Amino acid sequence: MNLVQLTDLHVRPHGMAAYRVAETNMLTERAIRAVTNLRAKPDAIVITGDLTDNGLASEYAVLDTILRRNGTLPPVYLIPGNHDRRESLKASMAQWPGVTSDPEFVQYAVDDLPVRLVMLDTVVPGHGHGMLCEKRLAWLDATLAAAPDKPTMIAMHHPPFVCGIAHMDAINLRNSDAFTEVVARHRQVERIVCGHHHRPVTARVAHAIASIAPSVAHQVELDLHGGEEGLFVMEPAAFQIHLWNAADGIVSHTAYVDSYPGPYPFTLDPDYPGKS
Repeated sequence: MNLVQLTDLHVRPHGMAAYRVAETNMLTERAIRAVTNLRAKPDAIVITGDLTDNGLASEYAVLDTILRRNGTLPPVYLIPGNHDRRESLKASMAQWPGVTSDPEFVQYAVDDLPVRLVMLDTVVPGHGHGMLCEKRLAWLDATLAAAPDKPTMIAMHHPPFVCGIAHMDAINLRNSDAFTEVVARHRQVERIVCGHHHRPVTARVAHAIASIAPSVAHQVELDLHGGEEGLFVMEPAAFQIHLWNAADGIVSHTAYVDSYPGPYPFTLDPDYPGKS
């Protein structure tokens, strides 16, 4: 299985930049084109939240257009982030798989891939942090229990761990302990993929590897000194590719959106010591 994860698009209405700096529509379009140009074509695309910057119908219309005009895409699976509005997402993106399958949240399972995808809604309307209410925790527990023998990936926006960037940790998943207790009961969960933090970060949650993908737009400054002010930087945009095979499980790569010089052959120097 070849799964592409994009996150934190922050799409804006036409002609507007996010935070007056990041031209997120252009950056999103460029990321989608990079995915369509991959030689190893993905089986699916997962977008882990902050699809838009303000959850406006006009922003979802732009996103829908970007996704549809960039060639033939594999199935695209969406979940909301704190910058999205759940009801607007449901109304504007109803034609995308799974978006309206739950009457209240934007969460669903994808069962037709070698790895089962559980798309989890962690949004608290009106707040930047994430939280899983009892209803969503029960849904997650029951959904995981329905397929105990199939390798599973949970996709969510808010990371369920502390990453060391103080202003982002203040708005991560608040009840991560309750989430971890559910995951611990289901050994088939191999990976938890997140967005929100705009940086590549890896941790362990129960027995599973949890990872955050970088944004396809702007990145959060790498501030591990406890700074309270959140700042962003225009570091290279990137996304992640998650590969799965039965022998090794899930193996992940970070791919940059931009093109760079190369590729060049490894022409070895005559003095290279590793000749065999």
